[in-house]
Amino acid sequence: MSSLINSAMSGLSAAQTALNTVSNNISSYNVAGYTRQTTVFAQANSTLGAGGWIGNGATVTGVQREYDAFITNQLRSAQNQSAGLTTRYEQMSKIDDMLSSSTNTLSTTLQDFFSSMQTLVSNAEDPSARQAVIGKADGLVNQFKVTDQYLRDQDKQVNIAVGSSVEQINNYSKQIANLNDQISRLTGVGAGASPNDLLDQRDQLVSELNKVVGVEVSVQDSGTYNVTMANGYTLVQGSTARQLAAVPSSADPSRTTVAYVDPTAGKIEIPEKLLTSGSLGGMLTFRSQDLDQTRNTLNQMALTFADAFNQQHAQGIDANGDAGGDFFNIGKPAVVSNSRNTGTAALSATISDSTSVQATDYKVTYDGSNWQVTRLADNTTFTPTLDKSDNSLSFDGLKVTVSGTAAKDDSFTVKPVSDAIVNMSTAIKDPAKIAMGLDDSESGESDNRNGQALLDLQSAKKVGGSKTFNDAYATLVSDIGNKTSTLKTSSTTQTNVVTQLSNQQQSISGVNLDEEYGNLQRYQQYYLANAQVMQTASTLFDALLNMR
Repeated sequence: MSSLINSAMSGLSAAQTALNTVSNNISSYNVAGYTRQTTVFAQANSTLGAGGWIGNGATVTGVQREYDAFITNQLRSAQNQSAGLTTRYEQMSKIDDMLSSSTNTLSTTLQDFFSSMQTLVSNAEDPSARQAVIGKADGLVNQFKVTDQYLRDQDKQVNIAVGSSVEQINNYSKQIANLNDQISRLTGVGAGASPNDLLDQRDQLVSELNKVVGVEVSVQDSGTYNVTMANGYTLVQGSTARQLAAVPSSADPSRTTVAYVDPTAGKIEIPEKLLTSGSLGGMLTFRSQDLDQTRNTLNQMALTFADAFNQQHAQGIDANGDAGGDFFNIGKPAVVSNSRNTGTAALSATISDSTSVQATDYKVTYDGSNWQVTRLADNTTFTPTLDKSDNSLSFDGLKVTVSGTAAKDDSFTVKPVSDAIVNMSTAIKDPAKIAMGLDDSESGESDNRNGQALLDLQSAKKVGGSKTFNDAYATLVSDIGNKTSTLKTSSTTQTNVVTQLSNQQQSISGVNLDEEYGNLQRYQQYYLANAQVMQTASTLFDALLNMR
């Protein structure tokens, strides 16, 4: 009789555990990161009786998560790639929207300026036409500045985003390390049974961390996670969380980059080439490959335009019979010394040929015996021409003068055009000083031959030695549009991959309410059947007592 009661009791207990598990699944249906749980049944140990080994009902060996590590790792990989592409596309879209605007573009403003020059060429004696040229020049400079400032603001936003991402990474790392500690302790207390709710929380945090920066996860024997990033930098090791820091770049202090905080060595800059995935990688890639190229191309155009106009204007004679001077002021090249340099060398740069200047920054490095130059736009490295008479380097329309003594591996960043627009202005305010004439012998306001030469610059291939000013701007707008379109396609494709893998993962780990309702009915019947067995055993027991 006792075996019948014990079997029924074990069945009731097993059914109750199964019903609790199903109830938990249903109530957690909308909880982010929840993994469906199932009750695992097993036979209880049998008892040797007169007729042989007799079963003693069922027992619950555990409640397990329906978790597929392979699919989860695939999903994480797809998610960090998707986050990077989406971030980069969103940032590029802002530039595309700004440049493709149909009103107040550089193209129309440049056309307006040359139209005013055409009017002045037709009537060089008209004071209002001269004033109109200066007005249009001011408008052109302003349009350059507005466009450049928008891109500079984006650069500042990237710095802010890097700092915000670092804070998120540190926060997630601390929480994961804390959960590692709790999971390890509770697993020990539970004789090897894992706390499923904490496992779900930890996986959800890893997923969120992975969207910010691509991570690798290794599971230890104790069940804890070790989390690394950027090809080996440890973020979480057991219950210990390492920290990152947002620091000024040693190569360019105006830019915020990511550093690894080592307990011994302090803050170690992580090469940006190792941070390529997740929203942080997408932001850094956008800055180095897209934003820099756009800014440099725009500034290259402004520099070439202003320099060509100044050179031609200097050859003319103004209405007062004086030689023409610079029509525009334009920013000079900048050189930034790496903060980790150990030598005393200092570099200064000047423009020797504006038509040869490229839309790129350069890394100039001393290898101990020679100088090496790397174009950062395409990472090509070459040896510059060295003039020993003044210790200068010549390349791509630049002359870089070296003073002091460089130590091995000292490096400098040369920015030939980065400040061209920010320091750009119209140098001439007096309409009479517009140099329309060519020489004193034929001077006078009606002499417009130099004016014609200035007007002819509109169709001259000055930018990079191969494009007119309008062609250069049209190419910039087209390149940005094409790149944005490509990123949109790539981002959409990767999002679809994430959706497919997420659906696949949810088919295993997600809660299906219809399925859970079926399980609820099944375990309810299971519970009622065992209750009926218990009632039968009670009836038989009462009958035996009444036989007295």
